[in-house]
Formats: sequence, structure tokens, C-alpha cells
Amino acid sequence: MARSGYVNLLQPQDRRSVQAGDTREAVGSRAALERAGVGEALVWAVRRVMVEWALPDAAVVVDLGAGTGYALAAVSSASVVTAVGIDLSVAAVTHAARHWPGPTWVVANADRRLPLLDGCADLVLSLHARRNPAEVVRVLKPEGRLLVAVPAPDDLVELRAFVQGAGVTRDRVGALVAEHEGHFTRERTFRVADERRLESGLLRALLGATYRGARTSVGPRVATLGTLTVTLASDVCVFRPRRGVGVRPQHTVRD
Repeated sequence: MARSGYVNLLQPQDRRSVQAGDTREAVGSRAALERAGVGEALVWAVRRVMVEWALPDAAVVVDLGAGTGYALAAVSSASVVTAVGIDLSVAAVTHAARHWPGPTWVVANADRRLPLLDGCADLVLSLHARRNPAEVVRVLKPEGRLLVAVPAPDDLVELRAFVQGAGVTRDRVGALVAEHEGHFTRERTFRVADERRLESGLLRALLGATYRGARTSVGPRVATLGTLTVTLASDVCVFRPRRGVGVRPQHTVRD
């Protein structure tokens, strides 16, 4: 248990490098983007959905790849829930624990195993973040839901066109549904989109956080960035566990 209030469950085999997950600099860039309202539309769309669902008091809401903690703190404030944020980065979870003391923050590798009991969660979130269908279906209640957001084809298309010379589009929903097909049934899909006019510093932060715009090959283009209006768009899929999947057999104890 760290002094700043988070739990570190990361084991040596869980990390591929000494610096696992986002660096402190990357976390600072993400926090700056959030303060500027980048990603706000998605967070508030998720919050509205949770209000519609009317989750029961003390419902368990889990965020995979919680990052700075802003999204989980914002959506969980809409209800009386038990919020758990999981991220691989110590820097990210430290930031989350210091800024949002309400949820439980955990450093762990969500790609390996979720540090949660079977059938304990009412809702699991993955907002442009980690996905682990087999583990998520294990920890979800039979009536629980998984909400996954991925970048839409036109997400940051203007910025990508400026830096790369062409705004190539890529639909991710088909692959996302196929990835979850063995464990989940898709309930619905919806789109969240917003436009923001951003100055060069925030544009560089966006590139570093998403499309690796700091690469040497695109350096000259990035150096000329000024102010640009960009589209921030996500495709959101809501999944339900398939019947019987993730439910472990009950054992009978005999005298």
C-alpha cells in the first residue's frame, strides 16, 4: 500500500520493461489534455449511460487502463458505487490516487489477470484502453455489462492528415466484436463525437499519446503545427456476458 493511497500488485513477470506503462511525462500530457476538455464528450456520454442504467447502490465499477483516473472519477460520481481503477503505470496510478481519493486505485497488469473476485463487478469500462475478454467475463456478474470505447474512423483525422499527409480511416468495431464474440453478446453500439480547436502544445500532446507524432520521420511536419480544429470521435460498444460463460461450477461439500 503506497503512501499516496494506491495498492501495488505488480509482479516482476508482469512488466516487460523497468518503466512499465505510461511515464510521468506522458501522464502529465494526458492530464493537460483532460484539463482542456479533450475526451470530455466520451466521459460524459458514459456517465449518462450509467445514470440510465440506474446501477444499484454499492455497485462495483472497474476501469481497465484507468490512466490519470479522471474518467473513472467523473463517471462514478454519478452514482453511489464502488469504483476500482487498474493501470500498469505507477506514475498514472499515483496521479489518480492523489487527485481522486474516492476510488480504489491498483497497479496491476490487466493483460494477465484482474485482481478481482469471480462475479463481483456490475460494470467494466475500457475507454481507449486495455481489453481482456476472458478475465472480464470472469469478474462480471451474469447481469453485468462491459462498455468498450475505441477510436472511431475519423478520430483526429485532421491531425493525422496534417502530420502523415493523409487522414487514413480505420474501422475498429468489427475486430472489437470478433475479439469478444466467444465471451460476450453485443447489446448496442453508439458514437460519441466532439470538435476542439487546439493550440500546438496540446496537439503535440495528442500526437505523443496516440499516434506517435514525435517520431523522427514526421518531426518536420510536427514542428510547423499551429492551431487546428480536430475531431475527437469514439465508437462505443456495450456487451453482456453470454449465458453460462464465466460462471464457475458449484462444488458440493459432503460429510
